Amino acid sequence: MEAFRYFNRDISWLSFNERVLMEAGNEAVPLMERIRFLSIYSSNLDEFYRVRMPYLQKNALQNAANNAYLEAGAIINRQQEEFGRILGKSIIPALARQGFHFLYKEPISEQIAAFARRYFYTQIAGFLQPVYLNDKTSFFPENNQIYMVVVLQLPGDKEKIALVNIPVPQLDRFVKIRQSDGEYIIFLEDLIRCNLNVLFTDALDIKAFNIKVTRDAELDLLDEDGDDTAEQVEKQLSKRDFGLATRFLYEPGLSLRHLQYIVNVFDLKKASLVEGGRYHNLKDLSSLPVASPAISYPAWPAAQHLEGFEESETLFEALTRRDLMVHAPYQTYDTILRFFNEAAIDRSVQEIYTTMYRVAHDSKIAHALISAAKNGKKVTVLVELKARFDEANNIRWAKKMKSAGVKIIHSVNALKVHAKLALVKRRHETHPYLGLLATGNLNEGTARFYTDHILLTAHPTMLKETEQLFGFLSKKKKPEKIDVMHFELLLVAQFNLQNRFLALIDREITNARNGLPAGITIKLNNLEEEVLINKLYEASNAGITIKLIVRSICRLVPGVPGQSENIRIKRIVDRYLEHGRVFIFHNNGQPEVFMGSADWMNRNIYRRIEVSFPIYHEDLKKQLTDMLALQWADTVQAVWIDENLQNVAVTTLPGGVRSQEAIYHYLTGPVRNFKNTLP
Repeated sequence: MEAFRYFNRDISWLSFNERVLMEAGNEAVPLMERIRFLSIYSSNLDEFYRVRMPYLQKNALQNAANNAYLEAGAIINRQQEEFGRILGKSIIPALARQGFHFLYKEPISEQIAAFARRYFYTQIAGFLQPVYLNDKTSFFPENNQIYMVVVLQLPGDKEKIALVNIPVPQLDRFVKIRQSDGEYIIFLEDLIRCNLNVLFTDALDIKAFNIKVTRDAELDLLDEDGDDTAEQVEKQLSKRDFGLATRFLYEPGLSLRHLQYIVNVFDLKKASLVEGGRYHNLKDLSSLPVASPAISYPAWPAAQHLEGFEESETLFEALTRRDLMVHAPYQTYDTILRFFNEAAIDRSVQEIYTTMYRVAHDSKIAHALISAAKNGKKVTVLVELKARFDEANNIRWAKKMKSAGVKIIHSVNALKVHAKLALVKRRHETHPYLGLLATGNLNEGTARFYTDHILLTAHPTMLKETEQLFGFLSKKKKPEKIDVMHFELLLVAQFNLQNRFLALIDREITNARNGLPAGITIKLNNLEEEVLINKLYEASNAGITIKLIVRSICRLVPGVPGQSENIRIKRIVDRYLEHGRVFIFHNNGQPEVFMGSADWMNRNIYRRIEVSFPIYHEDLKKQLTDMLALQWADTVQAVWIDENLQNVAVTTLPGGVRSQEAIYHYLTGPVRNFKNTLP
């Protein structure tokens, strides 16, 4: 038997970012949203260079046969060309039709030159700090900051090279000027470029080129653990923007001689040298000053009413009757805020436990936890300090909560806690435990545009197991063989999660081989881990129909005879970021439904504490299966991932299904007609 095939993890991620770019090129999408998709693509790519390119480059140096680094570079180059085509040939002309003249690679005309000079003197000049380069230059280009290399021809046939900072975020990246024939939008660096003669008055000739350096984002934490985890992380954060350069992006036209000089001066020899466009950091396009309801998505106000919860009762009273579920952002996140707010003021509440992975910038949940502690309750919060790019904000909140009397615990350095949990213990005869288990972060900011599912429950066994897990986490240690913890209902990574999912798939395989109905539907953000993928391949070979909805990384290769001919994969990109993880197993006509925090990635399975959990309430199980059925039926925003890792359009018929819109109406009004074909 031939070995199973897998897609390369990083090439599959680039396939996802290409799908984002496709949305930017889709003229059926409102113009401002297309611009935002360009911004998302650019931001994603910056993170890829910070996080993944160093890894690919290292592998390529160690193994010449590993061509993923070169393949990734070629793919990115093609995508960047498409990015430029979409922006220059489609979006900029569309902006002009809306009355916005976006000066992109255009000189500043005489018509607005006077404004440009005045703006330079009054708003920009005070932020500029030119540096002349030489072999002894100690200047260090910061990560992902834009600079302008200025080549100066001076009297006496002399040449100097200077570096000029582009002062973002101190100033807006784009400047809007109102003229009689419409509004002009100009890049900040172009306003600087046209006034360089003010900075370099003795130059006979001036040439300028924009550059950017991207640096490795990895934090080098010690394996040893103690009480100074926050201090360790803070020290490493202060070094992050001074990490190894992974990419040097420069504007076309910079001569090879000057390029090599800059590489030597700034020690960029190990970085990928990438000739980009004139403009860098196009993630800033999200702040382009053209916002208008006419060119944006129509508003979808979140549903305020939650099935099973009446405003005449408290949320805690409702949970003693039945489980509730919030589907963000379609339904109001206020219910989740209320859970913590009621816990903060309810006199019967004695203890509150919660995990926080990415804390909102001005977190109402954290404020409620602070109030709870000041109201005399025992509050314990596990704040994950190693949530990439949110470390500083999480440390800030951890300190603030600790100073208010909240007990703060952290994970061990070698392990992240990614589970999304909250537990309330109170004096109550029948329901002393109330809890919350979710697929996404307890963050009211991201809840506005991440699709997630949050279970609110008083299920005694599930919540006692949650308490058991919090007890282990408070010890701040890695799981060892001596840590015998029996989870009957919860699926907990490091303890039983992988084995439980394998057993659930095995049961479907057994049913299929016995001639019983079988089927698997799974929705994930990322699918990488080979043990679980191999089990899905085995299930496919047993004749089981497997439906996967995978947003981003996907290493499973579908549609391969003898491996995966019964597996199909869809990818959905739309106005909201698909983020929920849902698992449905047919179970011979008695479907079992699970949700959870865990993708099937190596990091989630082997290096994190994750929690998945069953859904028991029949109405909530139906909601989830109906929602996944709508997503599987999507013919507008979904694409197939084929056996060549291509994003293949779903054949669209008149009146096709756009799943996010259909789900919005399903949860907020009349249900659209659809056929639920899931197990």
